[in-house]
Amino acid sequence: MTNRPARNNEGFLEDATTWSAQVAEDIAQEDKINMTENHWEIIWFLRDFYKEHEMSPPSNRLFVKAVKESLGSEKGDSIYLMTLFPGTPAKTACRIAGLPRPTNCL
Repeated sequence: MTNRPARNNEGFLEDATTWSAQVAEDIAQEDKINMTENHWEIIWFLRDFYKEHEMSPPSNRLFVKAVKESLGSEKGDSIYLMTLFPGTPAKTACRIAGLPRPTNCL
């Protein structure tokens, strides 16, 4: 069993520097998400977004908009993102990406 990084009560990493692709896979498995190339595209987008803006997209609406601007309207679509990351896509994807919880997500 791998050494698991510390996480808060919502499953977000306490220290973003402990993230790895394996940590992402483990978190995704907890949500019953089997990571595909489409999932990873969004995870890497989020990690780049965080590097550039020093924050997670603050809401689902802004998450969808940012994906649309970067990856096109086919992927920047709330239904598409919800099929990849059920529930609240921004929150779920940020948790898997090892980023802080989006500020306006329930």
